[in-house]
Amino acid sequence: MAIRKRLLGALLAGIVAAAALTGCGSGSGSAGPDEVRFGYIGDFNGASLLAVAEDQGLWEKHGLEASTSVFTNGPLQIQALGSGDLDFGYIGPGAMWLPASGQAKVVALNTLGNADRVIAQPGTATIADLRGKTVGVPQGTSGEMILDLALRQAGLTKNDVRVVPMDASTIVSAFSSRRIDAAGFWYPAIATIKKQVPGLVELAKNSDFAGRLEFPTAFVAGNDVVTGQPDKARKVIAVLRDAMAYRSADLDQTIKLTAKLLKVDESQVRADAANVRILGVEDLDRMTGDGTIQRWMSGMDGYFAGTGQLKQSVGPANYYTGDLFTSAGRP
Repeated sequence: MAIRKRLLGALLAGIVAAAALTGCGSGSGSAGPDEVRFGYIGDFNGASLLAVAEDQGLWEKHGLEASTSVFTNGPLQIQALGSGDLDFGYIGPGAMWLPASGQAKVVALNTLGNADRVIAQPGTATIADLRGKTVGVPQGTSGEMILDLALRQAGLTKNDVRVVPMDASTIVSAFSSRRIDAAGFWYPAIATIKKQVPGLVELAKNSDFAGRLEFPTAFVAGNDVVTGQPDKARKVIAVLRDAMAYRSADLDQTIKLTAKLLKVDESQVRADAANVRILGVEDLDRMTGDGTIQRWMSGMDGYFAGTGQLKQSVGPANYYTGDLFTSAGRP
């Protein structure tokens, strides 16, 4: 009887100890780093901070373990965020209407883009010359946005041209083989086309609309991640902030790291980086505080409402987590 009591006591003690260990692990985070699934586009804007984070061990520094996946555009990443297949991603300005409609949160701005162009086959002089011509464009992207802006400025609409939705790789091949007359597209992919069509004409670019509209690129998160996992979201933003500081301090090395990640020549990444205005951490903190970023987003909301893509904005205060971004920089 005494033996049975001692065995039962030992068994109960073991159960209590195991429960204590399990409780400690789940409550303190000692079970391991938080896993993060991060999407990006394979260019300087989309990949530079991730390249720095990997090289500098920033994920580990902030208690995270990241897996990254490359996408061809922002809308696909927003879809993956909504389905729970991604936690965070990267979008260009042409996809900003998606978080504005409540489908994701903007957790950090990144750069201001100037890589978008309306390009045309040799011999095309003006946007007006595109009337009745075939124009390829990746739908829901900054390529579609620059085309729409350029047409409006010339007094035309998309109804005056033949718009053909295409993915990025198809535009490269279709333009190079002259199966389309023009495209709303971007660098660095345009540089690839130039090798096949050296006389292509650039009819419009982002800077043509300076003062009227900014073209921010941004990092986004799933709504459930921000509301349900705020600590993880703050850690990810802390990684991005550290990487931004590194990029601002050493752009040359950042370009080398990005080229290594993308497995492309450094000269290609350097040319790509020349088409953006890099926003540093101090810039973003200041512009979040003084309302500049919110005004940029309101301007984007107005543009997308005018195109019909955005039926009703939830408002920058609801889709830009500015407080979360700035608080991630505090101890």
